[in-house]
Amino acid sequence: MAVVIRDIVATDEAAWRVLWAAYIAFQKGIVAPEVTAHTWARLNDPARSLIGRVAEVDGCLRGFSVSLLHEGTWALTPFCYLEDLFVAEHARGQGLGRALIEDLITMGMKRGWARLYWHAMAGNAEARRLYDSFAPSDGDVRYRIQL
Repeated sequence: MAVVIRDIVATDEAAWRVLWAAYIAFQKGIVAPEVTAHTWARLNDPARSLIGRVAEVDGCLRGFSVSLLHEGTWALTPFCYLEDLFVAEHARGQGLGRALIEDLITMGMKRGWARLYWHAMAGNAEARRLYDSFAPSDGDVRYRIQL
């Protein structure tokens, strides 16, 4: 199994959209088509602070991460928020989620980011086991107001 973690490119669109739809369904969410189109456009715009990475196995996309670089008030260098991480159900257990996170850690260390962070659904035990292997939960509770 040849695993490659790389930047997302324009030719990944069809495969990424299949993974994206599976991710949204897994999250039990609804994302309007125009939001998906806008996200895709931002992932391919080097002027934006959105980072799209994919896990490719033997030439086929099996997972992705979408992260956002932003300034913070507690450091001089950017923070990276890992907003979306997904591995296709049939490809789980092969280390792709770990590889995507390790990729961001390596990228952040090379680029001098102050922090990499993410949120997790409390009931997603499989993901939480992976995340706990990197760092313990900081105990923060998230509050969200839809505007």
